[in-house]
Amino acid sequence: MMNFKNLCSIVCATVLSIAISPQADAEELSIPINSIDEEGVVEEIGTIAVRDTDYGLLFTPDLTNVPPGIHGFHVHENPSCDPGTQNGEMKAGLAAGGHYDPDETGSHQGPYSEGHLGDLPPLIADADGNVTLPVLAPRLYFEDIQGRALMIHSGGDNFSDEPEKLGGGGSRLACGVVE
Repeated sequence: MMNFKNLCSIVCATVLSIAISPQADAEELSIPINSIDEEGVVEEIGTIAVRDTDYGLLFTPDLTNVPPGIHGFHVHENPSCDPGTQNGEMKAGLAAGGHYDPDETGSHQGPYSEGHLGDLPPLIADADGNVTLPVLAPRLYFEDIQGRALMIHSGGDNFSDEPEKLGGGGSRLACGVVE
């Protein structure tokens, strides 16, 4: 069985090999990411650079003050990080809508399957709350995320609707709008 350090080493090596060979005309956009709560946007916690590669869309985070651990990461339908009401209660980031799912699959299967196109690989915050490990979304390109929101959830994501809907990622923790 592969341990966490080995998995991280493999992911890092793969992403670095992709990162050093961008598309010749690839545009890179830096998206400000803000912590959010049920009252709205709280404060900027860093940026995520986004760039097309020959292998999909590369997300390179530079975030601080994120709770240590694995966090669900998704493209959401609407370009908003505002709160919304659910079951009579204000919730962080609900104005962003659900996971981006242009083919209306209604299925949460992760970034490498045929479900929501907005399912991204998880982000990992180190013990100090820094997130810097790039992730690759092989089914997405820059034009797919324009006019949408990037959402970071409080918990991990198992890319299944069982035992909890939408991978069990929990509440919405941080968000950025892709202009």
